[in-house]
Amino acid sequence: MLINELEQANIAALKARDQVTRAVLSVVINRYRMNAIELKANGKEATDADLIKIISKVIKELDEEKEGNIKAGRLEEAKAIDLQKVVIEKYLPKMMSEEEIRSIVNGLEDKSIPSVMKHFKANYDGQVDMALVNKIARGQ
Repeated sequence: MLINELEQANIAALKARDQVTRAVLSVVINRYRMNAIELKANGKEATDADLIKIISKVIKELDEEKEGNIKAGRLEEAKAIDLQKVVIEKYLPKMMSEEEIRSIVNGLEDKSIPSVMKHFKANYDGQVDMALVNKIARGQ
């Protein structure tokens, strides 16, 4: 599982005294564990897809934090955030291109927006930008 890779990378960062890597990996791992506990209480198991959602959310939060640091003139902190993003982005699957999404949408029998969104959520969750899917489904 992907969580095992993250935990091994976290241990390697600890041994290498790499505080930037360790900080971001620890955040992701801790959120995953909290999510796993929540899911287990509901009779479900945490999956790699759950971890990918957590990583994506952390990346969005880092982007927002970076913007705030840039506006406040804290460029060193913004650079540190970029390093953290690089560390965790490599654990995300390759995102589908606009052409790939269009091809799949064109191959669907029911091209209604709810149907298209449901199809991509069920089959490509974590591999596609749902906002882009929505835009393509609307024909924009």
